[in-house]
Amino acid sequence: MIKQLMKITALAGVALLVALPAMASEGGNLKPAHTNMRDIAGLQHGAKLFMNYCSGCHSLQYLRYSRMAADLHLSEQEVMENLNFTGAKFQEPIVSAMPAADAEDWFGKAPPDLSLEVRAKGADWVYSYLHGFYLDPSRPVGWNNTVFPNASMPNVLVSLQGVQKMVGEEGHGELKLVSPGSMTPAQFDNAVRDLTGFLQYAAEPAAMKRTSMGIWVILYLGLFTLLAYFLKKEFWKDVH
Repeated sequence: MIKQLMKITALAGVALLVALPAMASEGGNLKPAHTNMRDIAGLQHGAKLFMNYCSGCHSLQYLRYSRMAADLHLSEQEVMENLNFTGAKFQEPIVSAMPAADAEDWFGKAPPDLSLEVRAKGADWVYSYLHGFYLDPSRPVGWNNTVFPNASMPNVLVSLQGVQKMVGEEGHGELKLVSPGSMTPAQFDNAVRDLTGFLQYAAEPAAMKRTSMGIWVILYLGLFTLLAYFLKKEFWKDVH
């Protein structure tokens, strides 16, 4: 039994060593998202971007409108009037109105739920993916992506970012903005960062409360440690 466990451990170690270079290579091609879960205004902006540009196809089935309102400091009226386009109730989850059958006909595959996208692929991946669309007439939707080649998703943020083309050899070229959008590159970077931050929040809403509570827990433990130290000194001062 012990020999089998040692063999399994050794194989796992070899597999990790083989995978690490590929992971490092992929990570080197990603832009750092630098999201900030304490930036409530940024998360609100990200929610607005998601609802206006993403929710037509993608759902957040593990996040309810009411939970989003509470965490992002929004009133029920603000959410229902500005962020709810499907007629869902305030207590219901955020689900796209697009029928799955129609989505498969249009895109070849139903768009995935994005509730856990950041947890599955990381904030840097999502941030880079949203930056990586470029014109490609060979693709059915007319777009391709540097992070996820041959993706079926069109560039829904093109009106904000503008049109990019690949300059140079495919896979080794660079993206060049050939037609500007309504935002400057810096403004688009901030918009995508806010959108990525919102998806990061949606992947684990409890993280915001846990982070805020963590500071108080650390302060409590520090104070308790100090009191325990002085109590120990008091108890042992007469022991020789």
